[in-house]
Amino acid sequence: MKFWNIVRNEETGSPEIRIEGPIQMEESLWAWFLGQKEQTAKGIREEIREMDGKDIVVWINSTGGECIAASVIYTALREHKGKVTVKIDGSAISAASVIAMAGDEILMAPTSVMMIHNPLTYAEGEVKDMEKAIEILTEVKETIISAYAAKTGKPRKEIARLMDEETWMGARKAVEMGFADGVLYDQEETDDLTVNGIVRGMSAIYNSLGTGTVNTKELLRRLDPENKKWKMAKAQLAIEQNRF
Repeated sequence: MKFWNIVRNEETGSPEIRIEGPIQMEESLWAWFLGQKEQTAKGIREEIREMDGKDIVVWINSTGGECIAASVIYTALREHKGKVTVKIDGSAISAASVIAMAGDEILMAPTSVMMIHNPLTYAEGEVKDMEKAIEILTEVKETIISAYAAKTGKPRKEIARLMDEETWMGARKAVEMGFADGVLYDQEETDDLTVNGIVRGMSAIYNSLGTGTVNTKELLRRLDPENKKWKMAKAQLAIEQNRF
Protein backbone atom coordinates (compact mmCIF):
# COMPACT_ATOMS: atom_id res chain seq x y z
CA MET A 1 0.00 0.00 0.00
CA LYS A 2 1.35 3.40 -0.97
CA PHE A 3 2.21 5.50 2.08
CA TRP A 4 3.20 8.69 0.25
CA ASN A 5 2.00 11.00 -2.46
CA ILE A 6 3.49 13.82 -4.56
CA VAL A 7 1.47 17.01 -4.97
CA ARG A 8 2.16 20.51 -6.31
CA ASN A 9 1.82 23.58 -4.16
CA GLU A 10 -0.93 25.66 -5.74
CA GLU A 11 0.80 28.97 -5.01
CA THR A 12 4.44 28.18 -5.77
CA GLY A 13 4.12 25.18 -8.07
CA SER A 14 6.92 23.46 -6.13
CA PRO A 15 6.65 19.74 -5.34
CA GLU A 16 5.49 18.52 -1.96
CA ILE A 17 5.78 15.00 -0.59
CA ARG A 18 3.09 13.82 1.80
CA ILE A 19 4.07 10.83 3.93
CA GLU A 20 1.14 9.22 5.71
CA GLY A 21 0.74 5.73 7.09
CA PRO A 22 3.16 2.85 7.75
CA ILE A 23 6.60 3.29 6.17
CA GLN A 24 7.63 0.13 4.35
CA MET A 25 10.43 -1.27 2.25
CA GLU A 26 8.93 -4.44 0.79
CA GLU A 27 8.34 -4.25 -2.94
CA SER A 28 4.82 -4.54 -4.31
CA LEU A 29 4.30 -7.37 -6.80
CA TRP A 30 1.14 -5.69 -8.05
CA ALA A 31 3.04 -2.50 -8.86
CA TRP A 32 5.57 -4.53 -10.86
CA PHE A 33 2.85 -6.54 -12.65
CA LEU A 34 0.87 -3.42 -13.61
CA GLY A 35 3.97 -1.50 -14.67
CA GLN A 36 3.46 1.14 -11.98
CA LYS A 37 6.14 3.04 -10.11
CA GLU A 38 7.21 1.28 -6.94
CA GLN A 39 4.93 2.34 -4.09
CA THR A 40 7.38 1.82 -1.25
CA ALA A 41 10.60 3.49 -0.08
CA LYS A 42 12.33 2.70 -3.38
CA GLY A 43 9.60 4.54 -5.25
CA ILE A 44 9.79 7.69 -3.17
CA ARG A 45 13.59 7.66 -3.60
CA GLU A 46 13.16 7.69 -7.39
CA GLU A 47 10.58 10.49 -7.20
CA ILE A 48 13.01 12.60 -5.16
CA ARG A 49 15.74 12.02 -7.74
CA GLU A 50 13.40 13.21 -10.49
CA MET A 51 12.81 16.52 -8.68
CA ASP A 52 16.19 17.59 -10.03
CA GLY A 53 17.39 19.72 -7.13
CA LYS A 54 14.19 21.77 -6.65
CA ASP A 55 13.29 22.97 -3.18
CA ILE A 56 10.75 20.58 -1.69
CA VAL A 57 8.45 20.36 1.30
CA VAL A 58 7.92 17.02 3.03
CA TRP A 59 4.75 16.72 5.10
CA ILE A 60 4.81 13.92 7.69
CA ASN A 61 1.93 12.31 9.55
CA SER A 62 3.04 8.77 10.29
CA THR A 63 3.33 6.41 13.24
CA GLY A 64 6.47 4.84 11.79
CA GLY A 65 7.41 1.57 10.15
CA GLU A 66 10.54 -0.17 8.92
CA CYS A 67 13.93 1.23 9.90
CA ILE A 68 15.56 0.33 6.58
CA ALA A 69 12.80 2.05 4.62
CA ALA A 70 13.23 5.17 6.75
CA SER A 71 16.98 5.05 6.11
CA VAL A 72 16.43 4.93 2.34
CA ILE A 73 14.16 7.98 2.43
CA TYR A 74 16.39 9.84 4.90
CA THR A 75 19.41 9.32 2.64
CA ALA A 76 17.54 10.36 -0.51
CA LEU A 77 16.46 13.61 1.17
CA ARG A 78 19.95 14.32 2.51
CA GLU A 79 21.39 13.77 -0.98
CA HIS A 80 18.84 16.13 -2.56
CA LYS A 81 20.49 19.33 -3.82
CA GLY A 82 17.56 21.66 -3.14
CA LYS A 83 16.34 22.80 0.27
CA VAL A 84 14.28 20.21 2.11
CA THR A 85 11.69 21.61 4.52
CA VAL A 86 9.98 19.05 6.73
CA LYS A 87 6.57 19.96 8.15
CA ILE A 88 4.97 17.66 10.73
CA ASP A 89 1.24 18.23 10.76
CA GLY A 90 0.17 15.20 12.79
CA SER A 91 2.80 12.84 14.12
CA ALA A 92 6.37 11.80 13.40
CA ILE A 93 6.72 8.68 15.49
CA SER A 94 9.47 6.07 15.51
CA ALA A 95 10.84 5.59 11.95
CA ALA A 96 8.93 8.67 10.77
CA SER A 97 10.99 10.82 13.15
CA VAL A 98 14.17 9.50 11.50
CA ILE A 99 12.93 10.71 8.11
CA ALA A 100 12.13 14.09 9.64
CA MET A 101 15.77 14.51 10.66
CA ALA A 102 16.72 14.83 6.97
CA GLY A 103 15.13 18.26 6.74
CA ASP A 104 17.28 21.36 6.36
CA GLU A 105 14.46 22.93 8.37
CA ILE A 106 12.00 21.02 10.54
CA LEU A 107 8.74 22.71 11.47
CA MET A 108 5.96 21.24 13.59
CA ALA A 109 2.30 22.16 13.91
CA PRO A 110 1.57 23.29 17.49
CA THR A 111 -0.70 20.26 17.93
CA SER A 112 1.70 17.68 16.46
CA VAL A 113 3.95 15.20 18.26
CA MET A 114 7.27 13.49 17.71
CA MET A 115 8.39 10.30 19.44
CA ILE A 116 11.74 8.50 19.49
CA HIS A 117 12.35 5.04 20.94
CA ASN A 118 14.47 1.93 20.59
CA PRO A 119 14.06 -0.23 17.47
CA LEU A 120 11.82 -3.27 17.76
CA THR A 121 11.90 -6.75 16.24
CA TYR A 122 10.41 -10.21 16.66
CA ALA A 123 12.58 -13.27 17.17
CA GLU A 124 12.19 -16.95 17.96
CA GLY A 125 14.52 -19.87 18.43
CA GLU A 126 17.26 -20.83 20.84
CA VAL A 127 19.70 -18.72 22.86
CA LYS A 128 21.99 -17.95 19.93
CA ASP A 129 19.01 -16.66 17.94
CA MET A 130 18.04 -14.33 20.77
CA GLU A 131 21.63 -13.15 21.10
CA LYS A 132 21.75 -12.43 17.37
CA ALA A 133 18.54 -10.42 17.61
CA ILE A 134 20.03 -8.34 20.43
CA GLU A 135 23.17 -7.76 18.38
CA ILE A 136 21.13 -6.58 15.40
CA LEU A 137 18.92 -4.28 17.46
CA THR A 138 21.95 -2.76 19.17
CA GLU A 139 23.59 -1.99 15.83
CA VAL A 140 20.37 -0.61 14.32
CA LYS A 141 19.99 1.67 17.33
CA GLU A 142 23.47 3.06 16.71
CA THR A 143 22.53 3.96 13.14
CA ILE A 144 19.37 5.72 14.29
CA ILE A 145 21.30 7.64 16.94
CA SER A 146 23.50 9.00 14.15
CA ALA A 147 20.52 10.73 12.52
CA TYR A 148 19.29 12.28 15.77
CA ALA A 149 22.77 13.34 16.88
CA ALA A 150 23.53 14.96 13.52
CA LYS A 151 20.42 17.13 13.83
CA THR A 152 20.44 17.98 17.52
CA GLY A 153 24.17 18.04 18.27
CA LYS A 154 23.46 16.09 21.44
CA PRO A 155 25.94 13.45 22.71
CA ARG A 156 25.18 9.91 21.57
CA LYS A 157 24.76 8.75 25.18
CA GLU A 158 22.05 11.32 25.76
CA ILE A 159 20.24 10.34 22.58
CA ALA A 160 20.46 6.67 23.62
CA ARG A 161 18.91 7.53 26.98
CA LEU A 162 16.06 9.43 25.34
CA MET A 163 15.38 6.43 23.11
CA ASP A 164 15.47 4.07 26.11
CA GLU A 165 12.86 6.23 27.83
CA GLU A 166 10.59 6.45 24.74
CA THR A 167 10.56 10.23 24.57
CA TRP A 168 7.44 12.07 23.37
CA MET A 169 7.73 15.70 22.34
CA GLY A 170 5.21 18.36 21.48
CA ALA A 171 6.32 21.04 19.04
CA ARG A 172 7.85 23.43 21.54
CA LYS A 173 9.63 20.69 23.45
CA ALA A 174 11.05 19.32 20.20
CA VAL A 175 12.40 22.77 19.36
CA GLU A 176 13.90 23.17 22.84
CA MET A 177 15.63 19.78 22.52
CA GLY A 178 16.93 20.45 19.01
CA PHE A 179 14.76 17.92 17.17
CA ALA A 180 12.87 20.69 15.36
CA ASP A 181 13.65 24.24 14.26
CA GLY A 182 10.34 25.99 14.68
CA VAL A 183 6.60 25.85 15.23
CA LEU A 184 4.16 26.42 12.38
CA TYR A 185 1.79 29.37 12.82
CA ASP A 186 3.90 30.40 15.82
CA GLN A 187 2.18 33.77 16.04
CA GLU A 188 -0.92 31.92 17.24
CA GLU A 189 -0.31 31.14 20.90
CA THR A 190 -1.25 27.60 21.95
CA ASP A 191 -1.90 26.82 25.59
CA ASP A 192 0.98 24.68 26.91
CA LEU A 193 -1.32 22.62 29.15
CA THR A 194 -3.49 21.70 26.18
CA VAL A 195 -0.49 20.64 24.11
CA ASN A 196 0.87 18.60 27.02
CA GLY A 197 -2.50 16.90 27.30
CA ILE A 198 -2.43 16.03 23.62
CA VAL A 199 1.04 14.52 23.90
CA ARG A 200 0.11 12.47 26.98
CA GLY A 201 -3.08 11.25 25.38
CA MET A 202 -1.46 10.22 22.10
CA SER A 203 1.30 8.44 24.01
CA ALA A 204 -1.26 6.45 25.99
CA ILE A 205 -3.27 5.56 22.89
CA TYR A 206 -0.18 4.59 20.89
CA ASN A 207 1.04 2.22 23.61
CA SER A 208 -2.39 0.75 24.38
CA LEU A 209 -3.14 -0.12 20.75
CA GLY A 210 0.19 -1.79 20.10
CA THR A 211 -0.24 -1.26 16.35
CA GLY A 212 0.87 2.36 16.69
CA THR A 213 -2.27 3.71 14.98
CA VAL A 214 -3.23 7.21 16.11
CA ASN A 215 -6.19 9.05 14.57
CA THR A 216 -4.40 12.37 14.24
CA LYS A 217 -6.79 13.65 11.56
CA GLU A 218 -9.68 13.35 13.99
CA LEU A 219 -7.56 15.03 16.65
CA LEU A 220 -6.80 17.98 14.39
CA ARG A 221 -10.43 18.21 13.32
CA ARG A 222 -11.38 18.85 16.93
CA LEU A 223 -9.08 21.87 17.07
CA ASP A 224 -11.46 24.26 15.33
CA PRO A 225 -9.61 27.55 14.72
CA GLU A 226 -12.89 29.48 14.93
CA ASN A 227 -13.30 28.58 18.56
CA LYS A 228 -9.83 27.57 19.67
CA LYS A 229 -9.89 27.68 23.44
CA TRP A 230 -13.18 25.80 23.81
CA LYS A 231 -12.40 23.24 21.14
CA MET A 232 -8.86 22.64 22.39
CA ALA A 233 -10.08 22.18 25.96
CA LYS A 234 -12.67 19.71 24.71
CA ALA A 235 -10.05 17.88 22.69
CA GLN A 236 -7.77 17.64 25.72
CA LEU A 237 -10.57 16.19 27.85
CA ALA A 238 -11.53 13.67 25.18
CA ILE A 239 -7.95 12.58 24.65
CA GLU A 240 -7.21 12.10 28.32
CA GLN A 241 -10.35 9.98 28.64
CA ASN A 242 -9.32 8.02 25.50
CA ARG A 243 -12.57 8.88 23.70
CA PHE A 244 -12.00 9.15 19.97
